[in-house]
Amino acid sequence: MADEDNKHGVIEEDKRRGEKYFNDTGLWGFIHRSFTKSMGYTDDDLKKPVIGICNTFSELNKCHSHFRELTDYVKRGVWQAGGLPMEFPTISIGEPYVKPTTMLLRNLMAMDTEEMVKAHPIDGVVLLGGCDKTVPAQLMAAVSANIPAIVLTGGPMLNGKLNGQTLGACTDCYQFTLEHKAGNISDEQLTIAENAICRSDGHCMVMGTASTMAAIAEGLGMALPGCAAIPAPDSRRRHMSEQTGKQIVELVHRNIRPRDIITPESLDNAIRVTMACAGSTNAIIHLVAIAGRLGYRLPLERFDEISATTPFILNVRPSGKYQMEEFFEAGGVPALMKEIEPLLNGHCLTVTGQTVSENLRGVKVTDRELIYPLEQPIAPQGGIAVLRGNLSPNGALIKQTAVSAHLKKHRGRAVVFESPDDLNARIDDPDLDVDENSVLVLKNAGPKGAPAMPEIGQIPIPKKLLLQGVRDMVRISDARISGTSYGTLIVHVAPEAAIGGPLGLVQDGDEIELDIDMRKLELHVDEETLRERKAKWQAPPPAYDRGYGLLFLERVLQADEGCDFDFLLPPELRK
Repeated sequence: MADEDNKHGVIEEDKRRGEKYFNDTGLWGFIHRSFTKSMGYTDDDLKKPVIGICNTFSELNKCHSHFRELTDYVKRGVWQAGGLPMEFPTISIGEPYVKPTTMLLRNLMAMDTEEMVKAHPIDGVVLLGGCDKTVPAQLMAAVSANIPAIVLTGGPMLNGKLNGQTLGACTDCYQFTLEHKAGNISDEQLTIAENAICRSDGHCMVMGTASTMAAIAEGLGMALPGCAAIPAPDSRRRHMSEQTGKQIVELVHRNIRPRDIITPESLDNAIRVTMACAGSTNAIIHLVAIAGRLGYRLPLERFDEISATTPFILNVRPSGKYQMEEFFEAGGVPALMKEIEPLLNGHCLTVTGQTVSENLRGVKVTDRELIYPLEQPIAPQGGIAVLRGNLSPNGALIKQTAVSAHLKKHRGRAVVFESPDDLNARIDDPDLDVDENSVLVLKNAGPKGAPAMPEIGQIPIPKKLLLQGVRDMVRISDARISGTSYGTLIVHVAPEAAIGGPLGLVQDGDEIELDIDMRKLELHVDEETLRERKAKWQAPPPAYDRGYGLLFLERVLQADEGCDFDFLLPPELRK
C-alpha cells in the first residue's frame, strides 16, 4: 500500500523498484545492467520507470489474436511518457478452446500474473486481457501484488452480419445450433452462419462475460474511461492503448496502486454497472474473488440489494436488442455510468488519477434507444437475482432479464441428470419422461464436481420438445453459464452436489418451485425424506488424482465464495 503521508503524491525516485534493481553497486547490479543492455537498452533507459506489459497474446485464444499490435501502441505511450516498457507473457486462456473449462485455469493465471509481477523489477504494469477469465485473473493478481496497474481490454468483435440480420457470438451460436438440431436449418445454412458470425478480432460482441468484465474494469476504476466498448478493429482501440501506456507512467509517479482504487465502495460501483447492463452471472464469482483478495467478504446479499435498487437500462443482447458496437457509439460505459451516477460512489479514485464524478463531467448519453433513462428503465431491477431456499441454502443465481415471462413463477416436477455425461447421453432420448412444465436438473457440474464448474448450465431443450416448439424451460444446475446465454437458467447452486449439497439429493419427480420476485428456490420434499437420502448419498469419484487438477479440487472454494483457492486469500479470510 502507498505510504499514508504520500498516498497519491509524487513518489520519490529512490522508492522505485526498477531503479533500485539497476542502481545496485554490487555483483547483481552489474549483472542486471549488463544483461539488460545486451537487449539494446541504454544507461538512460535504465533510469526510467520500468513498465511491465503483460501480453496475453496466444494463437489458442481468438479474443487476444490482435494483442501483438496493441502492445506496440502501449509501448509507444510508455516511451512518450518517459517510461521503459518491457513486455512479458503469462498464460492465456480462451473460452472456445480450453477444456474442460477456463474456470479451471483462472486461478492459475492469477497466480502466474501475480508472481511474474512480484518477481521482476517492475514499477507499474499494463494488463492486457479480454476473454472471459483473463480480466478477472489479472484483477485478482493486481490486488494481491499491489503495484501500480492498469487494465487494457482488447475490445469486442464487429457485429456479425447475415442476410441483413445482425449476429452476436455466442448468443446466436446457441440459436443456430438449436434450430439445426430441430431440423429448421440445413448443414449448409449452418456453415454459412459459422462464416458470418465472427468477422473480426476481438471478444464476443454481446454483453457476455468478456464485455461484462471489461465494463467492470471501468466500473472499478481500473481501466481508462471508454476502454470497454471500443470495437477491437477500430483505430480508437489503438489510441486507447497508447493512452493507457502513458497513464501507467503517471500512476507510477503518483504511486497510485490497485488497493487505492479497488475498495468496497468501488466494488459496489462495479456491481451497479453489472446490474444496469444485465451483465453476466459469471461476474458475481469474479467480483467475490477480487474482494476476497482485499480481505473483504462480499456476500451474495449485497448483489441482490444492489440489483433491487439498480434499474436495468442497457438495451444490449442477450437481454436487449443491440450489441457492443452500438453501445460504443452511444457513449459506452461512461455514458451508462453517467445515467446511473446518482447511485454511484462518486468519490472513488480511478486510474485517471481523478474520481468517478470527475471522470463523468461532461459525459452525455447520445442514444436513448441504447441507454434508457434512469427514471424510465427497461426493467426496474438489475439483470441478476439471487435465489435462496432449501435447494440453494448458500444461494443460486438467475439472469432475470433473460427469463421467459411465463416461467418467472413456476412449479414443476424434476427430470434429473446425475452428471454432464448422463445429460449428454439422455437429453435427446425420445423415451425421456419430460414435458414443457418439467424442471431439468443437472448435478455434479460445480467447482469440484464437473470439474471446475464449466459453462453447461444452459441445459439443452430435449429434442422431442424442440420439435413441439418449446424454446425455454426452467433449468437448474451447480454449473455456470456463458454471459451470452439466455433462458430460465438457475446456476451456481451452492453448496454444490458433489460435496453433498441439497441439489445432490433431488430425484426424478420431486416438485421444485421457482419464484423470482420472492427470490425463492424450493425443493418440496419433507426433511425426513431428505435426511434418508443424505444418509445414502455418496460423493462422485474425483476427476483428478495428480497435478494442478488435484490442487484445484483440494483447495477451490465454492461458487458463493468466488471459487478462488483458499490459500490465496489473506490469512484473516482463510477457514
